[in-house]
Amino acid sequence: MHGQGPDNKLRLLFWESTSRCNLRCVHCRRLDVPSGPANGDMTTEQARQMLLSASKLGKPIIVFSGGEPLLRGDWQELAAYAKELALPTALATNGTMVTPDVARLIAAAGFQRVSISIDAPEAARHDEFRGAVGAFRQAMDGIAALRGQGVPVQINATVYAGNVGELDDIYALASQVGACAFHLFVLVPVGCGLELADSQQLTSRQCEDVLEWVCERQAGGDLELKATCAPQFSRVARQWLMRHADHPGAGKVRAMLRGRGCLGGVGVIFVSHEGEVFPCGYLPRSCGNVLRESLDAIWLRSPVLADLRDFDKLSGKCGHCEFRAACGGCRARAYAATGDMLAAEPICLHQPERA
Repeated sequence: MHGQGPDNKLRLLFWESTSRCNLRCVHCRRLDVPSGPANGDMTTEQARQMLLSASKLGKPIIVFSGGEPLLRGDWQELAAYAKELALPTALATNGTMVTPDVARLIAAAGFQRVSISIDAPEAARHDEFRGAVGAFRQAMDGIAALRGQGVPVQINATVYAGNVGELDDIYALASQVGACAFHLFVLVPVGCGLELADSQQLTSRQCEDVLEWVCERQAGGDLELKATCAPQFSRVARQWLMRHADHPGAGKVRAMLRGRGCLGGVGVIFVSHEGEVFPCGYLPRSCGNVLRESLDAIWLRSPVLADLRDFDKLSGKCGHCEFRAACGGCRARAYAATGDMLAAEPICLHQPERA
């Protein structure tokens, strides 16, 4: 199933605008993180061509990420060019470089949302996770500066064994700082994440409990929630709704069930700082390179993407699961565990009805 059908329209383009970063996060998808000049970052003109090609695929949201995107000197120019192309933009930053002056520039650039990662409800462990003393305080100051400029802020948190019991506290912190959303990223063991002790990875039971927590919190709270790198949420939410059909917040949970669980290569694409295209930032299966071929051609013709869009190619229990069209399993986690991106999701607790 090649091409762009109604179910695989490009919705989000995550661009690793630079490999440079001022932090050393223990879970980073990269093993090599330069703090000085980065070799191989796309030039301004190459980035403009990528954005122009993306505009031919509709109006995907362009997420400026990294590394730390604010270390790229032309981020304002490229955000302005995306605006010229009528492409919506978002910024994913660690927040430590967002001074009041930078916050004003971000507001002027027209980013629809800025996400900042907070991985613990207090400074010491967040700083340890992010590899820099003072990272928590700087991120908090950055959030305050952005909110002062009226910029919507989303809090991201990587969920792992070390903070899985503190989601209520991080949620409360996100509410306290005026965030518009709280997105949970279930740890995928790639890059530096491979070097984390097995004891820090979520078990199948813990992952299931986290997704149940998302349903309960979404139903009873006002903060927008989303579980990322956890496509089985599509199943968990449906099962939760079957048990809580009369819950006054059931409509909020039902509204989260839009599209397929795993969108890697289906509605999402990742472009590396060198122009390499991957289904997502955690699945290292190259689909092409925008320095050699246009992004729209890659999106429409890549055999790797075609395989991800064909549910009949899923194997193991994902291949015969009654929720396979809604969920799809995390293809990156399957690849990390087995070397086969179409294999069964390794931390899914569900046992399909059909053997």
